[in-house]
Amino acid sequence: MSRIFNFSAGPCTLPLGVLEQARDEMVEYHGQGMSIIEMSHRGKTYDTIHHESMDLVRELLNLPDNYRVLLLGGGATLQFSMVPMNLLHGGKSCDFTFTGAWAKKALADTKKVGKVNLVFDGTDSSFTTLPDPASVKASSDAAYLHLISNETIGGVQWQEWPDIGSVPLVADMSSDFLSRHIPVDRFGLIYAGAQKNVGPAGMAVVIIRQDILDACSPDLTSYLSYPSHAKTDSMLNTPPVFTIYMMKLVLERLRDAGGLDAAEQLATKRSDLLYNVIESQGSFYRCPVDSACRSKTNVVFRLPTEDLEKQFVAEADAQGMSGLKGHRSVGGCRASIYNAMPVEGAETLARFMTAFAKQHS
Repeated sequence: MSRIFNFSAGPCTLPLGVLEQARDEMVEYHGQGMSIIEMSHRGKTYDTIHHESMDLVRELLNLPDNYRVLLLGGGATLQFSMVPMNLLHGGKSCDFTFTGAWAKKALADTKKVGKVNLVFDGTDSSFTTLPDPASVKASSDAAYLHLISNETIGGVQWQEWPDIGSVPLVADMSSDFLSRHIPVDRFGLIYAGAQKNVGPAGMAVVIIRQDILDACSPDLTSYLSYPSHAKTDSMLNTPPVFTIYMMKLVLERLRDAGGLDAAEQLATKRSDLLYNVIESQGSFYRCPVDSACRSKTNVVFRLPTEDLEKQFVAEADAQGMSGLKGHRSVGGCRASIYNAMPVEGAETLARFMTAFAKQHS
């Protein structure tokens, strides 16, 4: 077996130990005579996995008792609809920070449900910067203020958070979920697709404060209603069993490796390795993102020409570094360095970047 370094934006690389454990348990899970993905989701074996997974999210984030953890199908994209459908009923409005491609998608769906007020629009800067968090003010009647914690395509990340008093923050944290500490009490709702940091695709983790849950629309169909899922501990229907099982394995290893303290330190170390090369190679590499809000999980950069970028991606791929092509909407290059990316991967890429720049300068 020859494992490469996967810098793709998602689905992400997963810890090798988790993949090996899942392999060993796939055909027969703990002497049960069948695989975990064949068992009834109502049985005791899966029920234990299900609730241990939610408990691990609570433990890693040190969630207060007034927050619920939901495990829902549909990924973060379904949450672009569920959030406003649950929270903007009765003519309510919300505030929005328009910070890039994922904010654009969430904004478009929210506008179909209720009134939206933009408190920041990054269009003029081509989404290469974020506002000073202290400058972000919420409307007095806003049901919530929505932000994307990290834009995977544009490579901007909130390093600090707005403090908007009694108005709750709602955040899509798909690409930096559980990679750092956050002030949970500022957030009324957090959602995150699993496929960046916590497991394979097929699910979103939703963390919702009880007062927000209590105020959700009572008029939604069952699957679109947060209270329906909360009442059943995310067992309203057959849950994404395999994704939840894999998340449990990933989060156990994250906990045992030092939790968010270790994750945050490693995220800084990996990203510093790459940004240091970008800054040290003169004008050969250029990161378009404001240095105050550069992502620690998605490092975007350009080379002098598009032809060199294509050559860079091809040569890196030939040397076992996959997924470095930038998103088709913006071009360039992008290195996604999520929790499971070993530091060795960032070191290998940094050495390649240095050698490539010297060869082509």
